[in-house]
Amino acid sequence: MDLSGKNILLGITGGIAAYKTPILVRLLRQADAEVQVVLTRGAREFITPTTLQAVSGRPVRDDLWDEEAEAAMGHIELARWADLVVVAPATAHFMATLAQGLAPDLLSTLCLATEAQTVVAPAMNQAMWRSPATQRNVDILARDGRLLVGPAEGEQACGDTGPGRMVEPEDLFEVIRQCFAARCLDGLSVLVTAGPTEEAIDPVRHITNRSSGKQGYAMAAAAAAAGAEVTLVSGPCILPPPPGVDVIGVTSAQDMYDAVHARIAAQDLFIGVAAVADFRPAQSTGQKIKKESVGTRFEMAFEENPDIIASVALLPERPLVIGFAAETQKVLEHAREKRRRKGLDAIVVNDVSRQGIGFNSDSNAATLIWADGELALPYQSKQSLAQGLIRHIADIFTARLAGAGQESRAS
Repeated sequence: MDLSGKNILLGITGGIAAYKTPILVRLLRQADAEVQVVLTRGAREFITPTTLQAVSGRPVRDDLWDEEAEAAMGHIELARWADLVVVAPATAHFMATLAQGLAPDLLSTLCLATEAQTVVAPAMNQAMWRSPATQRNVDILARDGRLLVGPAEGEQACGDTGPGRMVEPEDLFEVIRQCFAARCLDGLSVLVTAGPTEEAIDPVRHITNRSSGKQGYAMAAAAAAAGAEVTLVSGPCILPPPPGVDVIGVTSAQDMYDAVHARIAAQDLFIGVAAVADFRPAQSTGQKIKKESVGTRFEMAFEENPDIIASVALLPERPLVIGFAAETQKVLEHAREKRRRKGLDAIVVNDVSRQGIGFNSDSNAATLIWADGELALPYQSKQSLAQGLIRHIADIFTARLAGAGQESRAS
């Protein structure tokens, strides 16, 4: 995507990763974007306005009370000027400020006043990133529509190793470029499944799994943002509905199977993210099973649930079918075999034995596998991962259409 003439507002907060920002500014300027840098007070401890003015070609803004600029409501005009706001690095403090809607300085005020999309690139100590308070703020920012990119994993300035490094300027530049790309799923219908299923034992007990639904909801939101008409068939979750998405709530695997097949004929893409129970109790009692009636040992017979994604892949006129797999060993080997066995166009696999990704976490890392290749997607927020996956799924869909067109012409 050409960035020529695009107005990028780059906010820099007070973290050591601020030293990377001149590289990002230079990449943006080489792509003919206009860049306005805004510093927080803390950022000035790590990078000088002189350096950033030299690479951006614009005076740096850092004061909400700049009399000359504010004579014409400068911060509001700057908020309107921006086609995209990027905060890199974003400290834990700034993310908390933004999540709570506070506006103590110029950058936070601009983030509240702008209608442009906001990209947030976190950078902090790994323990700060993992803290419950920061993760609550991450969740709030994602629900508010902010695009979180990273953090990356690796060695940190403090000597720790783990998630918390700001993504590299080149990677962030690519994300910015994609923000201006044409909506890659415009005009398509997409059905996504998400969350766990619950298989009843009796009226008060059920069998389920640890899926939170976060990755599936993120995929639905990313597909909608890419222009698709999205239906989300969701097992029991406590997540808010993604904006612009039609949510169908279900409970059991059979419920999900029925909801999917009632709607699948109208879909161009099917993305099965839900962690569907493989088995269900062969019999569910209408009354609560009393401990006294079964004694000290309770045995139960199970029967197999319908395989939703395989059943969609077997349809004679089917959509593009993308599956998800959570593995703990021989991750890629098992995922490749599952894609072939179930007849999927592609599969996304993650290693849920790794700490900090997968079930219930706000971050993930995965590998996308399709017939012609594999792509490893590094540790990042589930929202960011979903947006990257949607772009690559759109490419697979386009390639499938091109292949179908060639076959039609050959026949």
